[in-house]
Amino acid sequence: MIRSLCVFCGSNSGGDPAYANLARDFGALLAKSNIALVYGGGHVGLMGIVADAVLAGGGNAIGVIPRMLWDREVGHRNLTELHVVETMHERKAMMASLSDAFVALPGGLGTLEEIFEVWTWAQLGIHRKPLGFLDVLGFYGPLLSFLDGAVDAEFVRAQHRSMAIVDCDPASLLRRLSEYEPPVVAKWISAAET
Repeated sequence: MIRSLCVFCGSNSGGDPAYANLARDFGALLAKSNIALVYGGGHVGLMGIVADAVLAGGGNAIGVIPRMLWDREVGHRNLTELHVVETMHERKAMMASLSDAFVALPGGLGTLEEIFEVWTWAQLGIHRKPLGFLDVLGFYGPLLSFLDGAVDAEFVRAQHRSMAIVDCDPASLLRRLSEYEPPVVAKWISAAET
């Protein structure tokens, strides 16, 4: 059961209104579904749009923002809950611990880094939480094609590639995330544990 969902997305709105519309629709759906939003705590770009939509729908929006960004006044001041942390590493660890699942909306380098980190953690068996991409206008198509090529080249295992759920419809993506059964992945054991 997904009670809280971490959304990674752009601190810009993108050049096509479809990106903002998707973020708004997704935020409204989270509120309607009684799923708390966990996100990077900003009020700008798609981040702010999805948070505002959750709040407008009566939902809970939980932000986690590093102090350096809060001090630059990019933090959202009207969230249900806000955590100001010292580092980006603390931010990502807290967001992961507060979330039952992860979704990437369109975004830039930070969005990619965040979704790939939780994907890597799933691959390593650190968590068994579902993750996905809410695609719009084929935004993630080239990236996913690249990853399919990485499977063909035997740098990524097919079972790990298949961990990411991709959908262009918010409701369908949420349903698929809630139905996800993660593959059994051997947890890495350190020499100290043997």
